[in-house]
Amino acid sequence: MPSVSTIIPTYNRPAFLREALASVLAQTYRDNEILVVDDGSTNATRYATRQIVEEYTRAQTRPIRYLYQPHQGVSAARNRGVDASRGEFLAFLDSDDVWQPEKLAHQVAFFEALPTAQICQTQETWIRYGVRVNPRKKHRKPHGDIFVQSLADCLVSPSAVMLRRELFERMGGFDEQLPACEDYDLWLRISVREPVYLIDTPLVLKRGGHADQLSRQFWGMDRFRLVALRKLLDSGRLSLQQRQATLSMLHKKCRILANGARKRGKSAEPYRALMARYPCAQSVDTQESYGNTE
Repeated sequence: MPSVSTIIPTYNRPAFLREALASVLAQTYRDNEILVVDDGSTNATRYATRQIVEEYTRAQTRPIRYLYQPHQGVSAARNRGVDASRGEFLAFLDSDDVWQPEKLAHQVAFFEALPTAQICQTQETWIRYGVRVNPRKKHRKPHGDIFVQSLADCLVSPSAVMLRRELFERMGGFDEQLPACEDYDLWLRISVREPVYLIDTPLVLKRGGHADQLSRQFWGMDRFRLVALRKLLDSGRLSLQQRQATLSMLHKKCRILANGARKRGKSAEPYRALMARYPCAQSVDTQESYGNTE
């Protein structure tokens, strides 16, 4: 049984996939199975994707499992990969990102040194349009109890994470009903109770700026984050402080979306109704309350 299962979801990205796979095969830590989940690539790219997997398998004399499913979204693709895998630890790599050769080795060593840890991530280097950029202050990764800081934006990167299979299964995996912000949803559900540790070394190249990124396909990404916040509030798992912070953030995002709806000539009533359904005891901005301003 392998110690680590690497799951790579992909959709119509053979060129990116080639580089992502090369970075996994270059890992110094070798007790690692690799699964590529093709989320319904169209005919030509489906063939190219499978050919890349077979090419690397022949060259490395090391099997890479190729799974194909009708297009269902990245959450379903990641969950499918987990279901088919066997490792004690799970690592995800988006097909447009690249790992540094020591990435898995650092994380496995971290878990060996801290057996109680359930999840950790590494730092990453951001590349936009082929140029390195510095993340804004609000995107800096926290360490340990990250729940409140993560309410505004997703501060955990799927490509930088390693977590225990038991934790992933206990949390129910990625929510396949969310077309976007599915990672924001899962990391919040985990960080309610579990510290998310940070290895303060950039071991991932996070590449962005291309047209098929999920963040470019939907307007108002906070719409999906509201779903995640509602799930948390209905879960009964939040402490009093966590609940108040979550309510405050829900109200803030509702106000932002309501203003955007009015500017687009659409009704803001759904957001007013949501705030009424989840009344907030105080109207103080969450970021101001917890010192998360830029």
